[in-house]
Amino acid sequence: MTEAQRGHIAMLGFAIMVSGSFSLGGMAAPFIDPAALNAVRFVIAASVMGAAAWIAGGITRQVFVAPWRYFALAGLFAFYFVTMFEGLKTAEPVSMAAVFTLNPALTAVLSYLLLRQLTTMRMALAIAVGGVGALWVIFRADISAVMAFEPGRGEAIYFWGCIAHALYSPLLRKLNRGEPALAFTAGILVAGAIILTVIGAPVILATNWLALPGIVWVTIFYTALIATALTFLVIRYATLRLPSAKVMAYTYIVPSFVILWELALGQSVPSALILPGVVLTALSLLMLLKDEERAEPVPG
Repeated sequence: MTEAQRGHIAMLGFAIMVSGSFSLGGMAAPFIDPAALNAVRFVIAASVMGAAAWIAGGITRQVFVAPWRYFALAGLFAFYFVTMFEGLKTAEPVSMAAVFTLNPALTAVLSYLLLRQLTTMRMALAIAVGGVGALWVIFRADISAVMAFEPGRGEAIYFWGCIAHALYSPLLRKLNRGEPALAFTAGILVAGAIILTVIGAPVILATNWLALPGIVWVTIFYTALIATALTFLVIRYATLRLPSAKVMAYTYIVPSFVILWELALGQSVPSALILPGVVLTALSLLMLLKDEERAEPVPG
């Protein structure tokens, strides 16, 4: 198996894991301020990842060189997560996934500006096919819903977070200096915990933590351990093995997984008419599996 193929497998796992954040986040968002929730999740994730990095012996002097890099990357992800949960207060998970599918195009543009990394014609076609399929799934094969779509406040807030998310992938590639994966990820999470704790201190202190419903704690631990710590590691692993546009192209399969999560959590069953959209998103991924560029085997 090539390094590029490993990167693709990692991103498939990323899509499955991040999809759960939309459904669980939509259930928890009404009960807690986004800054408070994300501050706690970052503290938990940083503690777990920091301990893992320490045990693995990855905390070397090299890790502490230019710590501003961790704060730059963490600031982007902290902003993304806060806007996501703020948006989920008023927007449906599937509608938010619609905004999330803008990430591949945004990433392709930012990758060119930062890395001069060009997107090939076949990759552009794959992104287009995946976009059509994702929209078909998102709007559940209802053409009238597509035509009437008007982004609300939640979607508009989340859009700015998606810009930050798209910038993260090429910036990580630019700032990484070959640090051990666990230690580098822990550094980003620690920086994110510091940023969110400082910014969110008033709402953290004002939150009645003992009175929060169970779904909030489920969401906090899921997002901390799975959708933060593990996906940070996964996206770093994939970013060093795939072009940034390919990494973010996996967002197109997220709407399909969001619907599966919604089903698992007892939400309405989508119509079979959405299956063509699912096929198109899968086709877009298959188009990306054939590398046009040499893989970059980077230790991770």
